[in-house]
Amino acid sequence: MVTDAIRLVLDALFHIFILAVLVRFWMQAFRAPTRNPIAQFSMALTDFAVKPLRRVIPGLLNLDWASLVVAWIAEVILQVLLVLVAGVALTGEMLPVLLFLALVKLLRLSIYVFMGAVILQAVLSWVAQNHPMEPFFNALTRPFLQPFRRAIPPIGGVDITPMLVLIAFQLVLMLPVAWLEATTVRMLTRALL
Repeated sequence: MVTDAIRLVLDALFHIFILAVLVRFWMQAFRAPTRNPIAQFSMALTDFAVKPLRRVIPGLLNLDWASLVVAWIAEVILQVLLVLVAGVALTGEMLPVLLFLALVKLLRLSIYVFMGAVILQAVLSWVAQNHPMEPFFNALTRPFLQPFRRAIPPIGGVDITPMLVLIAFQLVLMLPVAWLEATTVRMLTRALL
């Protein structure tokens, strides 16, 4: 019971930070405006880790690789801590598996970031079309919504593409991401034996 509580606290604290770093990475990748509370929070929370790493890992292909590396390192640390809290001794065979598991977890969290952005963008488009946060969410969701919008026009004045994008994200989570997680857990179990 205490172990579950410790796991919950570790998971929550680390994922607040990891989500902030992922938001920072994706908003820079999609050129989202930074003059909004979410972007400011993300940068303020993660500057201490990202800025020093930028001296070592430069941006390439218009991507902030330092942010992505910080998110990955934080996820690796979290996975190691969760293994240790479970009372399992960490072995050298487990480390590569945990490194890969951290990448899969980042993929899952990135999809959750986009799902949240799609939901918030859809809500804002219904209730406050000129809201100051709308350009931020539009920048994050446009790459996913645009292909659907080209194929499916509004029906009766209602844009159903956010719902279709959310279904597509769910399918990605259910099929390839879940398969990758299950495969990684099997590899981790084999490393324990």
